[in-house]
Amino acid sequence: MEEGLTVEMPNVTGGFVALLGLEFDEVSGDRVVIRWRVRPDLHQPFGIQHGGVYCSVVETAASVGGSLWLGDRGQVVGVSNQTDFLRAVREGELTAVGTPVHRGRSQQLWQVEITDDTDRLVARGQVRLQNLSAS
Repeated sequence: MEEGLTVEMPNVTGGFVALLGLEFDEVSGDRVVIRWRVRPDLHQPFGIQHGGVYCSVVETAASVGGSLWLGDRGQVVGVSNQTDFLRAVREGELTAVGTPVHRGRSQQLWQVEITDDTDRLVARGQVRLQNLSAS
C-alpha cells in the first residue's frame, strides 16, 4: 500500500459475518486474522464444522485484506475459492490467517490457513480476487 494512504476497515460486523460469529483480531492489506468458535449450529449433519464455513472464512479474510490493500483505487470481488478440509473439528476455537501471495494490477491471490486451538492445521484455502477500478 502507498505511504500515507489511509483506508478504513469496511463494516463487517453484521450480516453473514455476525451469523458465523467471526471476530477480527488483525486487519490490514498485508494480513487478516479471524477467530470464531465451532458451534453445533455451524456443524454439518455428522457433527463436525461444515466445510462451507471454512470456505466463507477463507473468502472473508481474502476479500477484506484485498480490499484494504486496493484502497480507494477500487473494490475487489472473489472469482475463485479453492478450500481444502484437512481435519475434522467438533468444538473449540479456530483461527484463520490470510496473507497475500500475489497482488497485481488486475488480480490478487490470497492464501488462508485455519488452525485449531492447539495450532493444528485444519483447513487451508486460496482466493483469487479481481480488482475492479474505481473509475
